This record gives sequence, C-alpha cells and structure tokens, in this order.
Amino acid sequence: MTIVKRPLAGNVALVTGAGQGMGRAIARRLAVDGAMVAVNDRVADERVAEVVAETKGLPAVADLSDRGAVLAMVASVSEQVGDIDILVANHAYMTMAPVLEHACDDWWRVIDTNLGGTFWAVQAVLPGMRRKGGGRIVVITSEWGVIGWPDASAYSASKAGLISLVKTLGRELAPENIVVNGIAPGVTDTPQLEVDAEAAGIPLSEMHTRYALDIPLGRIGKPEDIAAVASFLVDGRVSSLVGQILNVNGGSTRTRV
Repeated sequence: MTIVKRPLAGNVALVTGAGQGMGRAIARRLAVDGAMVAVNDRVADERVAEVVAETKGLPAVADLSDRGAVLAMVASVSEQVGDIDILVANHAYMTMAPVLEHACDDWWRVIDTNLGGTFWAVQAVLPGMRRKGGGRIVVITSEWGVIGWPDASAYSASKAGLISLVKTLGRELAPENIVVNGIAPGVTDTPQLEVDAEAAGIPLSEMHTRYALDIPLGRIGKPEDIAAVASFLVDGRVSSLVGQILNVNGGSTRTRV
C-alpha cells in the first residue's frame, strides 16, 4: 500500500479571521493537508471553538487592529506548537457608506484592521520564519481592491493597500525563502455579504442573485474555492510564484494586478 504524505505535514499555520466564512474553510483545508492550525478570531466564541475542534488545532484569539495583541498571540502559538511556517491573513472588517457619510473613526477602523492588522501579523511571524529558514504568507485581499466599489471607500482602499503590500513583501522577503502571494476573491458567499444586502436594503438571497448576474461562471464564489487556492499557494512545492495576486472571481474581472 502506498502511503501519501500530506503536503503540509509538520507545518504550523496561522489563519486569521478563521471563525467563519473563508477563514474557516481555509483552516479546514490546511488541516486536511496536514498542518497544525492556529485558529484566530477577535473573540473566543463558539465559532472559534468549533473550528478548533474540526481542525484539531488551537485557538489564537486577538484583535488584529491591536499590534500588541497580535505579537502576544503569535508568541503564544510559538510557545505551544513551534514557530509559524504559514500565515494566511484573511481577517477583515467592512462597513459601507457614501464617502461623505462615512464616520472618520469607522473609516480608519477598517484600514487599521484590514491593512494594519496584516502588517502587524507579518511583523509578528517573520522572526520565527527566519529561524526556520523560510515560510509562506498568503494575504486575502479583494476584487474590490482592484476595481473599487461604490459606498466601500475604506474597504476598497484597505484591500488595494494589501495588493501593494503583497507585491512589496514578495520582493523584499523572497531572498529569505519567505514567499508572499495574495488572493483577490470576487463576490463570495460569506457573512460579509450581509453588510452589502443591508446597505442595498434587500434580502441576502436577492443580493446573491444580483451579484451572480455579472459573473461569467454564473454563480458567486464559495469559501472552498478560496481555500483550494490558499492551499496551493502555501504548498512548499510551489516555489516560483512570488508577489502575485490570483483573481478568484469566476471571470468577473480579468486584469493583471
């Protein structure tokens, strides 16, 4: 009988925003692939406990907009299971409002969480990756960071910033065998769509239908679609993709970013 080694066996992975949606699917997929998964979310609730149980991983609770909390979380994970080999920065905070009506404090909370939080997470895991001689970082950005979106100035700006961060870190860290890439999902079936539906004043099911009309594939994305691409990008056998943004959106945009 041939025994197939799981591709991520022996790796420690941190997935942020893993209590639901894409993060949960990514955590599950990396665990199936053999990784020990640290499951991050902002608070320790039932959702986190469920993902920890499903993945046989460990909780890693921290608010990503708080640099001190992020550093403490990564230190705790390293003490428990070893330095982190894989970071998937998936966390996100989104609110929508016309640009003149978006409260400044909330606008900056979106930027601080999405863009700042990813920066803190990368800073926190880098020393451990350097000790191990390499690592893989995947940043979940957004199609809206590529094309923009009405009433989503903060969210789109934060995601565009992440695209630039991926390109910059890809260049900076590749010489150390720390490979950085990003995924720009199109509209995907996650709880964030509830924000869109509320802003549009329509039921969530109708929001799904509206978005699907503009997607050549004929459907919005599934969290598992994104998880499959994340699994591909963190596989150590994929060594020459550096600083790239993969547009996983059913064909709704076909751009080079």
